[in-house]
Amino acid sequence: MANAFPRSRRVAEQIQRVLSELIRRELRDPRLGPVTIVDVQVSKDLSHAKVFYSILGGDKNPELTREIMLDAAKLLRGPLGRALNLRHAPQLTFVADELIEYGTQLSAAISTAVKSDIERHVDDAEDASQSDKE
Repeated sequence: MANAFPRSRRVAEQIQRVLSELIRRELRDPRLGPVTIVDVQVSKDLSHAKVFYSILGGDKNPELTREIMLDAAKLLRGPLGRALNLRHAPQLTFVADELIEYGTQLSAAISTAVKSDIERHVDDAEDASQSDKE
């Protein structure tokens, strides 16, 4: 029976916790706004980790944040490996997670559609009541 909770998944969760703390504590770039580590995907051999981050507070310059995070990958690899007690720390690749933004846009589109549908049904009900009175 295959392991239901493989080592790569356990390491990914640990990387997420440690990186969140390291970014908060170690990165002192004043241009960097609040960043949250959303998810981490680790290769089976633990040599590569894809780190998905989200920018909080509606940062106006996501490109700058991406550059800062890519530069930080080099700086954070050593402390990450020491914190995890791994012989070889994984190569970090930071990727902006756009699911939250996409979800917000989708929610706004649904709200607009529901509102227009309600207005259309109210107009139909008023038209029906006018024709009943005649």
